[in-house]
Amino acid sequence: MAAFVTTRKILFQHCDPAGIVFYPRYFEMINSVVEEWFEDVLGHSFASLHMDQKKGVPTAGISVDFRAPSRLGEVLTFTLTPGPLGRSRIPCRIEAHGGGQLRLEGALTLVYVDGVTLKSEPLPATLAQRIEQS
Repeated sequence: MAAFVTTRKILFQHCDPAGIVFYPRYFEMINSVVEEWFEDVLGHSFASLHMDQKKGVPTAGISVDFRAPSRLGEVLTFTLTPGPLGRSRIPCRIEAHGGGQLRLEGALTLVYVDGVTLKSEPLPATLAQRIEQS
């Protein structure tokens, strides 16, 4: 399974008054990376997944270690690497680098669910195959 790499520019909305990323904003960035990966690599936009297919991939677990601060105007490179799939689980590693420095690293677990009942369901074979071949 290949890593997905994308960038995020640190905007004013991400920062505290000192111009440093307020840590909850990293979680929003991580979610946007997941959403971009689903659409650009896996061929499933969150809009289609949630609205048309009535499915979802909520984050069931996340753990992040913050290694260095990020500042307004910097560009971070995020790397999302999927791990071995479970029945409905999609484990991923996440890292962000800026200016040649590790800013954060962590792990998250997405779970494929029915969008109405929010109960886990087996990953569709086509989605699992795309993840494994990406």
